[in-house]
Amino acid sequence: MEEYSEKQLLVRIRLLVVFFIIALVVSGITAFPLVTELNILSSWLGIDGSLPPDTYWGLKHWIAIVNEGLTNTNKQYPFILYGTDWLAFSHIVIAVAFIGLYREPVRNKWIIYFGMIACAGIIPLALICGAIRGIPFYWRLIDCAFGVFGIIPLYLLHVYVTKLSAMKYSSDH
Repeated sequence: MEEYSEKQLLVRIRLLVVFFIIALVVSGITAFPLVTELNILSSWLGIDGSLPPDTYWGLKHWIAIVNEGLTNTNKQYPFILYGTDWLAFSHIVIAVAFIGLYREPVRNKWIIYFGMIACAGIIPLALICGAIRGIPFYWRLIDCAFGVFGIIPLYLLHVYVTKLSAMKYSSDH
């Protein structure tokens, strides 16, 4: 692996942290307008909301079921979707925690491990709770991908912060 100066490592670390913060915020914000998003996705896929979901198969079937469920829930019990508002909020709060890593990477490297644990936790959550809730297996794999792909920038951050820490330690002694 290439050798970097402290300044280069700090730039790489901060760019990765900014990327991760943006990814968390964007994924969080998308949990607010779920009904609108599902209506748009259904339209793109050519799903007619007036037809029963059993009219479709595969991914279209699943999206039609989810769209029908969200639409009916929103009409009859809109307070249930308050849970997804909290999901969105939690993504944003977690993103805020990464500001500490941006400011002082060596001192706050624990945030990397917190993020890695959260990413790893996505996999059993998606596989176990998804099965209990009747989520199709292929969709649970898509959910697992968020954890798998989330680990990649966090692992790179781990490598870069470890190198930065070693540089700082050697220059202090």
